[in-house]
Amino acid sequence: MSTAWKERGEIGNTFWLRVIVGISMSCGRSVAQFFMWPTALYFFLRRGPERRASRQYLERVLGRPASAWNVFRHIHCFSCTILDRLFLFSERFRRFDIRAHGLPALDRALEGGKGVLLIGSHLGSFDALRVLSLERPEVAVRIVIDVEHSQKLSQFLNALNPALATSIINAREAGPAAAIAIKQALDDNAIVALLADRGQPNNATQMANFLGFPAPFPLSPWLLAAVVKTPVMLAFGLYRGGNRYDLHFEAFSDCLAIDRNRRAEALSEILQRFADRLAHYARLAPYNWFNFYDFWNNVPDPAAAPLGDTAVQAAATPVAARSGAHCADAADSGDLVRRP
Repeated sequence: MSTAWKERGEIGNTFWLRVIVGISMSCGRSVAQFFMWPTALYFFLRRGPERRASRQYLERVLGRPASAWNVFRHIHCFSCTILDRLFLFSERFRRFDIRAHGLPALDRALEGGKGVLLIGSHLGSFDALRVLSLERPEVAVRIVIDVEHSQKLSQFLNALNPALATSIINAREAGPAAAIAIKQALDDNAIVALLADRGQPNNATQMANFLGFPAPFPLSPWLLAAVVKTPVMLAFGLYRGGNRYDLHFEAFSDCLAIDRNRRAEALSEILQRFADRLAHYARLAPYNWFNFYDFWNNVPDPAAAPLGDTAVQAAATPVAARSGAHCADAADSGDLVRRP
């Protein structure tokens, strides 16, 4: 697939990252937030492709032309969540008002002892899910990310909390290493969280309708879910302004199954269900969309790998051999369960 989002250079430089980290850690979040206004203005003026991608997305999610203020507000919202990553990664949760919805559904999924595959996106803050360490301290949370993307920021975050950095599973690990690490974590009844709205190089994609237009979504998260045969939950950490985040958890499947006789059709149905829920939450918090590239025109390359030819699928044989589990067809998407 095309990887236009990877071709854009990392925003910021080491010096200014050090300045922001220093201000944040010494003066606190309120003072640091003030600097997000000029930071957002700088990138609004300097990053033309991101500005155009923001306008395209906002026009589709808002259903009307997007103004320059709308685009600036979008970039500012992103800047605030990047700042908050410093505090969330260092587990300074007391600075935030984090409200969780759907935790009973997550608890039910964990009761089976098979772990939970938590599927998220670049909508809102995935790092806000780290608050689960307070709500469910007995449950390990492993996050699958590409550690080579945004390397400078990742280095600062890892320095803030080296122990937490070790819980990350590197999606770039060669061969079956990443998939085996995921399976081991699930065997330990951990929560494994990964993002499902962007593809990696050489990963297959399939089109689904998102906000009224076809967009490519990666297949590897769903192929992995079908292999490991554990409950699948959706998760969205929406930034609501100020110090508030809303965490939403939804049951997606008790055990995802893909019928080999109708493989393409089954994957299309799965992707569309995910895209529909993603669109639902994008409309709830439209400025939380942090894919600053042409999401819809980032279409699969004609020369892309055939369906299922991904790093995760390459690891499917050893993982499936260790799993040996079977399950019924995927369940319908559950309603959101609000925490009392």
